[in-house]
Amino acid sequence: MSFLKNFLKSSYRDGETACGTSSFRHLSEAQLDAHMSVVRYGDFTLTDAVRPSYNLDIIPRNGFRGEWYIDEDSGARIPVLMTSVTRERLFDTFLSLLDPLGETVDIVLESSHDKTNGAHLDLYREQIDMPVLQSILYDYEDLLLDDGCCGIAVLNPRKPMEVQLDEHKLLFVYGHDNANYEQALCDNQLSRIENLKFITEAEHVHSSSDEFHERFEQLCYHLGIER
Repeated sequence: MSFLKNFLKSSYRDGETACGTSSFRHLSEAQLDAHMSVVRYGDFTLTDAVRPSYNLDIIPRNGFRGEWYIDEDSGARIPVLMTSVTRERLFDTFLSLLDPLGETVDIVLESSHDKTNGAHLDLYREQIDMPVLQSILYDYEDLLLDDGCCGIAVLNPRKPMEVQLDEHKLLFVYGHDNANYEQALCDNQLSRIENLKFITEAEHVHSSSDEFHERFEQLCYHLGIER
């Protein structure tokens, strides 16, 4: 998860802009409320976790593109499929990408609930049966979709492959053998768009709550992750 952008934190969490000036800086409360209440852009429905910039520098849309993740320590280049999915299909698409990982996987929960300046905490759990994991995730669908301070990665280090639903509610697939995953994305009515822009590539805001923080702690408990 180290390649993701860092973010500022206020009452919401703001992505930094190139010029350092936020489009949210001088908004009235009514303007901010109106912007945050918009949940649909064309055929794309946002979760409650994130909103684009007030200037709509990037308008979210369905699709995926290929990218590379470069490991800072080894310099290794790992192919990545980056995907944006409308809320109505996001959770089911995420679960469908987990099946090829195998019967036993490791997980990483990402939390920035108590962090500032883009910092986050990674919590690990090794060796959990896939049916058990998926059953627990169903119970926490609301948290995984709507908490802008929560993300999860599921991986099989023996393959190696990783599927991530990050705190922006984007999907990432890491691994050299990702042809089956690309087909799975196509099966979920998603098209490959090489010039696709994601909400993370411009200013945006995250939203969370004390209730979601409590739900996150409960998820850790049910996954057997010690805090």
